[in-house]
Order: sequence, then structure tokens, then C-alpha cells
Amino acid sequence: MIRTLVEVDWIATAGRSPWHRASGLAKLVLAFVLIGLAIAAPSLALLLALNALAWVLAGTARLPWRMLLLAALYPLAFALLFVFARWDGTWRTPLMLVLRPVTASAIAVWLVGTTPYPDLFAPLSRVLPGPVADGLFLTYRAAFDLLGRTERLMRAIHLRGGDRGPLARRLGVAGEGLGTVVLYGFEKSQRTWATMLLRGHQGRICGCRHWAETTRADGLVAVAGVAALALAFALWRMP
Repeated sequence: MIRTLVEVDWIATAGRSPWHRASGLAKLVLAFVLIGLAIAAPSLALLLALNALAWVLAGTARLPWRMLLLAALYPLAFALLFVFARWDGTWRTPLMLVLRPVTASAIAVWLVGTTPYPDLFAPLSRVLPGPVADGLFLTYRAAFDLLGRTERLMRAIHLRGGDRGPLARRLGVAGEGLGTVVLYGFEKSQRTWATMLLRGHQGRICGCRHWAETTRADGLVAVAGVAALALAFALWRMP
């Protein structure tokens, strides 16, 4: 898991596609529009068109196909429950139930795979209370550190034989390991907060504005948005 998160973070920062050069604000607006249309679309034809557009966006962003396929398959595990619960004997209903989460997932992967995390969290700090936005930002960064710490701890337990023997012994070792990670996270948060105060933290971690600075690549985002709205206008009433 930690490797997947690191890979996504690196691709979003080091990518060289036109979508990577577009502003974070433009991509956020486009993603919200596409996901909103995918959720509200009453037409199967419109859902198919939006799904195709989402895959075109993700494919032209030069994202690894393995990542895209995993993102598409992940929501299917949950969508199948609704398919069985709401199946009316036709193929149209289950297909629409599957297309909605798959389309939204592809758009979300396109967004996080082309936008560095500060450009995703900075807009939230403008609409959410300061402590909430800062908490989300720090939680995302702390996840990398805590997952790495947990991975190293599990490797050390395995090398020292802590995952072998009676069940009671393994559960005790697992509990001690979990306690170690919790204490480490608490100590890490205390040190981070103290460092922020020493460096003059004033209630907003990311005060940058580059996420809203328009670029030439924003024209492509606008074209994609116009295409999505045109599809919605043309196919909304189709079966």
C-alpha cells in the first residue's frame, strides 16, 4: 500500500503530460462536474460516453495502466452488492450501477495522478475551517510515515520470529507492535506541532496560490468540460 501511495505521489509531481501542467483549480472543477454528471445521469448512453471520456483523460495523462485497472476493479467489489440487490431482470440496470462507480473512480485517479497533493488540499483550506483543513493535510503526509514505520516493524517482527509460535504469543506481539506505532504517531504529531509553532504557524499550512494560477493547459481542461456538458445536453434524454 505504501508503495502505491508513493507511486501516485511521484507521478502527480513528476508527470509531464499536459494535464500535469494544468492548474489544480481547473482540474478540481472538471472532476466535480464529471463525477456529478456520472452520478445524476439517467441515460445509459450518457454514462457510456462519460466513462469513455474518463478513460481518455486517464489514458492521455500517461498514468500506469496497472493503476487504472486496479482503480476500475476496486469499486466493482462494492457495486456488485447493489447489482444483486436491485437487479430487475434486465441488463440495463446492472450496467448503469457498475458504470457509475467505475467512471467516478477513473476520474478520481486522473485527478490525484496529475495534481500534487498541496494543490488538492490548498483549495480545501479556503472553504473548510483552518484546523480541519490542516488536519487533512497533515494526516495525508503522516500516512506515508506511519505506513513505512509499520512495514519496517512487521519486517523486524518476522525476522525475529514474532509471527511464529502459539496464537497467544503472536497476538501479544501484534498488540505490542500496534502500541508502538500508536505511541510513535503521537510523539511524531507532538514534534510536528512544536516545529510548526517555532516556524511561525498562523493557522494555514499551505498559503500558496499556484494551484489557482491559470496556464495554457487549462484550455484542454476547458475543452474536456465543454465536451462533457455537450454530451450531457445531447444524451440526457436518451435511453
